[in-house]
Amino acid sequence: MKRRGLQSLIALFVLLFCTAPLLPAWAQGLTLDVVNGIPSAIPITVVPFGFESSAQPPSTDVAAVIQDDMVRCGKFRTLTGADIVEHPTHASQINFSTWKLLKQDYLVIGRERDTGNGQIRVEYELWNVTAQKKMLAGAYNAVPEELRGVAHQIADQIYQAITGQPGAFYTRIAYVTTTGSGKNMQWSLVVADSDGHHPQVVVRSRQPLLSPAWSPNGKELAYVSFESGDSAIYMQNLSTGQRRLISGRKGINGAPAFSPGGRRLAMMLSFGGSPEIYVQDLATGRLVQVTHNLSINAEPRWMPDGQSLVFTSDRSGKPQLYSEPVTGGGATRLTFQGEYNSNAAVNYDGSQIAMMQGVGNVYRIAIMDRKLDNQVRFISPGPLDESPSFAPNGSMLLYASTDNDGHGVLYEVADNGSVRQRLSLVNGSVQSPAWGPYRVPPAGQP
Repeated sequence: MKRRGLQSLIALFVLLFCTAPLLPAWAQGLTLDVVNGIPSAIPITVVPFGFESSAQPPSTDVAAVIQDDMVRCGKFRTLTGADIVEHPTHASQINFSTWKLLKQDYLVIGRERDTGNGQIRVEYELWNVTAQKKMLAGAYNAVPEELRGVAHQIADQIYQAITGQPGAFYTRIAYVTTTGSGKNMQWSLVVADSDGHHPQVVVRSRQPLLSPAWSPNGKELAYVSFESGDSAIYMQNLSTGQRRLISGRKGINGAPAFSPGGRRLAMMLSFGGSPEIYVQDLATGRLVQVTHNLSINAEPRWMPDGQSLVFTSDRSGKPQLYSEPVTGGGATRLTFQGEYNSNAAVNYDGSQIAMMQGVGNVYRIAIMDRKLDNQVRFISPGPLDESPSFAPNGSMLLYASTDNDGHGVLYEVADNGSVRQRLSLVNGSVQSPAWGPYRVPPAGQP
């Protein structure tokens, strides 16, 4: 593709990077299907928890949620259904020879009971089958509506006990949906659990909403809105609903990204002419221009040390990823493989950078490993994959795609591509998935 004039490129960049292809919206009952797995994953069995009360058991199956979490992270494989031949709920009931015969490395057991005050007590244990040793045990008291969150927290603790790395199941994701068509089209900014459950609308608008970005404490979202007719960047508190205009300057206001400390916001702004990367202090409003280049500079993403940014620029002729210190001083090109690289996402320690890489008309999600001389590996098949976003522990990514029938879907994929799960969606369109940070459990929970 030949280089176009500046105005055409600006329009193209806005189209490609700020309004990615719209995909179908989340269903209330999200369906998660394992597309592929890996035989070498760690074998673990999550035995259905026993309910030790005469009251009606809660509708949430805590053990099933834990099992789903283990599978979708890509590091574990589980026994299910009739393959679980014994159902211990207490340590004294475990027959280790059975689980050794079934070649299981780990066993999770548990029980629940009604406390009589509107809460359910959940007790769980993680056992090493070979060593016949209890690795982990704990208990939660929660109302029935909080049991999915409890299950995610237990899964996080199991994940950490086995891998040594924090789990990221008790987290949230954000995305933008559209419903209706023509004059009746409505955009919604939505927040949900990491597995798509409990969706909650944060903002509704008759004009486009784009590019949600999480604050590091998970309390706020920055996003782009066209409600005034032109693009503007807002920051909204998820608890109070209060929002604040960050930038409504002339021209493009796009691609907000919080700094690791949450005190600054990187943005793409074009009020000075060509689109450039700027950083604004959220307390003082002080604005600093980072890039100084007549090409299009967009999609800033912070490195974990808060000292530099990764961004997309077409200064080499086609969009590629570059890095530059926040204080300026010149950009360094990062990507050379592929005709087209954009949509950067940086993992928690900066060792991996995910991107949308295009060759011809095929767009796939790739990860560049900075510890291995910037080697690039693909973790999605294409042909229309985009918008990667890392889980806070870097073990999984979320991205948008389309299925064989042309229906938009989201995929959650292990960072090594070993397991990919399709999240089936209906009734509308969705774009711009963003994985949130670690969450603090509610008061009263461990």
